[in-house]
Amino acid sequence: MRKFTFGTGVVLVLAAFVLGRLSAQGLATGPEPSCTMCPADFIPKEELESYEAISVAQSLTDQQVRSIDIGNANVQIALARRGVLDTPNPRSVAEHSLVTEVYYVLSGSGTNRLGPDLVDRQQRPDDDRAVRFLNGPGSNSIDIRNPQEVELEAGDVLVIPAGTGHQFTRINDHITYLMVRVDPDKVVPLMNAADSEAYISENLP
Repeated sequence: MRKFTFGTGVVLVLAAFVLGRLSAQGLATGPEPSCTMCPADFIPKEELESYEAISVAQSLTDQQVRSIDIGNANVQIALARRGVLDTPNPRSVAEHSLVTEVYYVLSGSGTNRLGPDLVDRQQRPDDDRAVRFLNGPGSNSIDIRNPQEVELEAGDVLVIPAGTGHQFTRINDHITYLMVRVDPDKVVPLMNAADSEAYISENLP
């Protein structure tokens, strides 16, 4: 019977090969995903149009469309529509303590004032609709010290970090905007496509 013996050199070569393969695999895979096996979500234009129709019929400014767990955070998609505004209401400076909002203006135009230095800040109650279902704990104030002012129109994007006050001071005819809400503390309840379909069925005129 013929015997095969492996010398030290052969063993070192094999070890280097195996370690190289493992290293290459590690480089190929990279870090583990923060959301494991998470499906994508799709919101068709017709669904957003249904939300805008509900907004017009019921005078609802802000409606959540989705609230999705993406692993290290939740993300929400909302549609907001506001009508003509000549003068802002008292104590209408809004602030969301834990949720950042990104506006993408779909149609219309308006003026928004923003800033973190709020005057006479009052916490919203826990049973407030926005606190419970839209953007979590927050407050309303009467004014903003040293505000930034922006003119918004279709196609513009506005990023409002958590804790930053914001207030529409003028809206010419209307303004409709899509909101992406970043919710790292997961304070807003989840809402999936089936929930959205049920909501539309119940509220669409």
